[in-house]
Amino acid sequence: MSSLGIASPPVEPNVQELVRSNPLKIPEKYLLKNIDEQDKPKSIETTCDDLSSDDIPIVDFSLLASGNEEELNKLDLACKEWGFFQLVNHGVEREVLQGMKDGSAKFFGLPLEEKNKFAMSTAEGKREGYGKPFVATEEQTLDWSDALVLTLYPSQIRNLQYWPTTPKGYKEAIEAYASEVKRVAEEILRSLSLTMGMEKDVLLGLHQDLSAALRVNYIPPCSMPDKVLGLSAHADAGTITILMQDDNVIGLQIRKQGQWVSVKPIPNSFVVNVGDALEIWSNGKYKSIEHRAVTNESKARMSYASFIFPHVDVEIEPFHHLLESSGTIQMYKKVKYGDYLIKCLKRKMEGKEHTQNAKIGSA
Repeated sequence: MSSLGIASPPVEPNVQELVRSNPLKIPEKYLLKNIDEQDKPKSIETTCDDLSSDDIPIVDFSLLASGNEEELNKLDLACKEWGFFQLVNHGVEREVLQGMKDGSAKFFGLPLEEKNKFAMSTAEGKREGYGKPFVATEEQTLDWSDALVLTLYPSQIRNLQYWPTTPKGYKEAIEAYASEVKRVAEEILRSLSLTMGMEKDVLLGLHQDLSAALRVNYIPPCSMPDKVLGLSAHADAGTITILMQDDNVIGLQIRKQGQWVSVKPIPNSFVVNVGDALEIWSNGKYKSIEHRAVTNESKARMSYASFIFPHVDVEIEPFHHLLESSGTIQMYKKVKYGDYLIKCLKRKMEGKEHTQNAKIGSA
């Protein structure tokens, strides 16, 4: 998560402080404009008539890790039909998960001046630290959330000045959580190599030193939940994203068949989604799906997203053996991943715009 030559973003106010000072006031720049009726945030209970959270695939990590053929088929189907799945039996101790949640809650509960000791630098367009990432222009509609963004791996390029030293033990909690997420991510990549008809270490080889970043999202309550979004609809630029949800507050929604489906948390599970790089490698067989986070009037919500990226020097394009075996034409251009990531970070996350631009025939 280095600067990658990105221009400095505008500095925007802290949403948590806006709510503290006046919980009923929503500044104009957060209000959704020109949004289709089907995309307007709705209450969790009325998001979708035909699909529910119960339809979202559940994959058993322990079976994947043992090479279980049936579970590998479930993974393949989940990536094809949903681009999302809930991951259970991942082996991460509850104490590690809870330590991450408790430390994050305490950090976001600190006074603003204390959190700002780790504030996101606008110099050189860095996207790390505490604040509001992905503010690209003064005109864009802003998300009703604050975040802490950190580089996790490779560990030698961590910018430790952004790693909170308060509350006590939080830094160590992040380290313990990051180590376990790395283990889980590597095993998922091995399994995906197998489902894509390759030797199991092929994808790992395209992730030299495994680049990973963490984004802890804090979405405060909102008095007008039908008029704002905690996180705008977007797809993720990496290979996969591993998300830990708040067990008690629903907010994540994914777009399926033109509808928004709420993802009800399964305690001590992860939500895993396909990123743009995996969609390109699979020539669109696996789908990088739009998702967003909605707000509610009474409860703050936190989420913990770990993004797994290919090495920036790797050239990504559809694997030739997939084109040959399926008889399909190549849909995506060859692109150096670092160049693709720069384009993604220069603009606010908007739907599937980035992968559409990566397709052959696009401008």
